[in-house]
Amino acid sequence: MKCRHCDSNLDNVFLDLGFAPPSNAYLREEALQKPELTFPLKLYVCNQCWLVQTEDYNAADELFSNDYAYFSSTSQSWLNHAKDYAFDITKELNLTEKSFVIEIASNDGYLLKNFKSNKIPCLGIEPTNNTADAAEKIGIPVLREFFGVKTANFLSQSGKSADLICGNNVYAHVPDINDFTEGLKIALKQGGTINLEFPHLLNLIDKNQFDTVYHEHFSYLSLLTVCNIFSSVGLRIFDVKTLSTHGGSLRIYGCHVDDSRLTSKNVSELLKKEEDFGLDKIERYIGFQDKANKVKNDFIFFLIQQKRLGKKIASYGAAAKGNTLMNYAGIKHDLIDFVCDAAVSKQNKFMPGSHLPILSPSELKKFKPDWVVIFPWNIADEVLDLYSEVLNSWGGKFVIAVPELKVLN
Repeated sequence: MKCRHCDSNLDNVFLDLGFAPPSNAYLREEALQKPELTFPLKLYVCNQCWLVQTEDYNAADELFSNDYAYFSSTSQSWLNHAKDYAFDITKELNLTEKSFVIEIASNDGYLLKNFKSNKIPCLGIEPTNNTADAAEKIGIPVLREFFGVKTANFLSQSGKSADLICGNNVYAHVPDINDFTEGLKIALKQGGTINLEFPHLLNLIDKNQFDTVYHEHFSYLSLLTVCNIFSSVGLRIFDVKTLSTHGGSLRIYGCHVDDSRLTSKNVSELLKKEEDFGLDKIERYIGFQDKANKVKNDFIFFLIQQKRLGKKIASYGAAAKGNTLMNYAGIKHDLIDFVCDAAVSKQNKFMPGSHLPILSPSELKKFKPDWVVIFPWNIADEVLDLYSEVLNSWGGKFVIAVPELKVLN
């Protein structure tokens, strides 16, 4: 296998989580009687450009299908994040009714609706029909395609170059990261700005967030690597901000390489932090497998121990994180009874691999579990606030498994 960015040979395995189905391939009941397709879930690190990447990626249309079950608007904290970002960037870039905003992977319109309400022209690019339908219902225009050079040329030739191109948690999902990045350059106006948010590789390693690894995440990104990829197509990162979202993310600010804006010291300072952490040295990547194994083993031991005590265990959040953890650990219905999720698009389906039924959160009150495992640990505070009756009404407890087993109060 060759590196997806620099074409170097990939010889160093960073993490091997065995075989698993795609994490967002939720099953309907009739599919439970059929064979289930699984793929190797293995990460390599390139010792030339330091891009961490999945082994032999699948066709994107197999992972992001028309019944894609992830709707961004399900999480109120994420909606708040999007609203705050839209307000701040509109002010920062002085966006007006004469500006044009493109969001790549616009999902259900969770972000662009904030620009639309301020009468700023916008366009969503979204390949999954059900989320695009939801966006169009609230008045967001959507181009139903995967983004890359072909789409960017169409936009440019149609006079739709952007003052702002934004993409939240899409850059890591791109199979051909070079084509995608070249597309960014083509679709960006002179003087325009690119904002991409993605989980920071440094946090994945430092905080043992191995459950953020899944097939739909083709790349695991550092600022060092993204600077190199941008530079290769004539783009430059002139600023970067650290965010708390998704366990610690970066928001990069990109522009054409000849843009007059100066590069912020934030860029050099974060690059130095990554260098000090060792993201440009193979030794930093060796040994991460042992950390993942410890989390898996501790979690299995906890579940078995509680079951032997006669405790009832449910879980919250039919998230990709949960699927990665459960499939790597081999957890089935005998240890966790069900998972509940607020997304109606996921309810009455089954988790891939583990086949746990996905139910409405109202089932918690009926079942009264002794333990609720929160799989999306990045929104644990939100879950505790929304379902405080678990603690207050029958004395149940919440627990997370990553980055280490922890009981939440």
